[in-house]
Amino acid sequence: MASKRASSGDEQQKLSPSGLPVRKIPGGYGVPFFSPLRDRLDYFYFQGAEEYFRSRIARHGGATVLRVNMPPGPFFSGDSRVVALLDARSFRVLLDDSRVDKAGTLDGTYMPSLELFGGHCPLAFLDGADPRHAALKRVMIRLAAARMHHVAAAFGAAFAATFDAVEAGLAASGAVDFNKHNMRHMLDFTCAALLGGALPSKVIGDAAAAKAFKWLVFQLHPIASKAIKPWPLEDLLFHTFRLPPFLVRRDYAELTAYFADVAAGVLDDAEKADPGAIPRDELLHNLIFLAIFNAYGGYKIFLPHLVKWLARGGAELHARLADEVRAVVPAGSTGAVTLAAVEKMPLVKSVVWETLRMDPPVGFQYGRARRDMVVENHDAAYEVKKGEMLFGYQPLATRDERVFQRGGEFVPDRFAASSDDERRRLLEHVVWSNGPETGAATEGNKQCPGKDTVVAVGRLMVAELFRRYDTFAASVEENPLEPVVTFTSLTKAAAARHCD
Repeated sequence: MASKRASSGDEQQKLSPSGLPVRKIPGGYGVPFFSPLRDRLDYFYFQGAEEYFRSRIARHGGATVLRVNMPPGPFFSGDSRVVALLDARSFRVLLDDSRVDKAGTLDGTYMPSLELFGGHCPLAFLDGADPRHAALKRVMIRLAAARMHHVAAAFGAAFAATFDAVEAGLAASGAVDFNKHNMRHMLDFTCAALLGGALPSKVIGDAAAAKAFKWLVFQLHPIASKAIKPWPLEDLLFHTFRLPPFLVRRDYAELTAYFADVAAGVLDDAEKADPGAIPRDELLHNLIFLAIFNAYGGYKIFLPHLVKWLARGGAELHARLADEVRAVVPAGSTGAVTLAAVEKMPLVKSVVWETLRMDPPVGFQYGRARRDMVVENHDAAYEVKKGEMLFGYQPLATRDERVFQRGGEFVPDRFAASSDDERRRLLEHVVWSNGPETGAATEGNKQCPGKDTVVAVGRLMVAELFRRYDTFAASVEENPLEPVVTFTSLTKAAAARHCD
């Protein structure tokens, strides 16, 4: 990429095409083995992810493009070195498929064993330029569109089951762990909405969600933390060696048998629509990955964050949301809230977008530079070499104060109070789906094919909650992956009480 030069006296300053000064990327990787190991401990235990990056930004004079090591490091990944992009502007390079190669980069500096996926490489690990990516993504986009009208009813059933259990727990003990019930019922919801047929809890049993979660752990344990105490034991077990896939083989076989049955129609339709494009077995394992990793895993993280921010919003926000919801769907009304109904609720929609901005379900993005290039942040430009691993920590990018006023605060009506043009400008930087919220998944890009479904589920959650309840109270314990939300009270809406 060509650069300009600006002269001042005898000095020449190299400039990027947009006129920013080109600087050397600050930071470094330290001593092989020892520095990545120390940085892993900082990231997981001594500082935590956000402070890990903020401390290094401060150390280098506010620079938001830095050279750092990313976990898991020794002995897990062969190369911990990344160029970190920690602001809204530089982060967008990772969304440009013409500039970054996403092959094998979903989990960053390591790749899970393909034994966990029936020996196949899932769609999420394929680069957008890979021909198999287009064939698989085409099936996923068609499936998401075809099943969209099932989402509201399936979610309504899951919501009712979840909060019936929460109410029963409050009556018995006065405090209820929302995450536990969310984990159980969201797997049923995911399968009902995506595929129809018998629910996993009915076919596999009550252990279905635990089996799905165990399979996720075997993929993600190298980047998980605060799951085992004391931390030195966790670091040894989770971050030093791979958990052997054979330990989850039986659980995955049960899940595979279930999906082979309920997804038979989808597999048949795919073979008819595009004969020979993708072998049936490979497509089956991709559907399992879509349902459990992408969808179920996402809801397991996203919905506790949504409830967390609602809990912190307090009674005043709850009253505003209840008024908006009940103006469209009265309290005590029967049937699930519809997608058409939530489309008429601007504050509900804003709360969901703000949650996705503050706490994107996937906090990081990776990609390798396809060529030598210049990456710009707000103040400077930096030269990156072909093949270097680029990394973006999304919560810093989506809370960037140069894009969002009070970017570090949860502002419930941020998007509802904006003009159409301003809202669209802001949504360009809400990028939780590996693309802007204003964008759409296509066969050739890496944007999430279930993007619209995730947003719809968030809206349905808020609408169902405030159709049924006036207000609630909950305590929140922050954890690296998802907050633990404990309900301590639920106040039913008057009309809903009369319907009991």
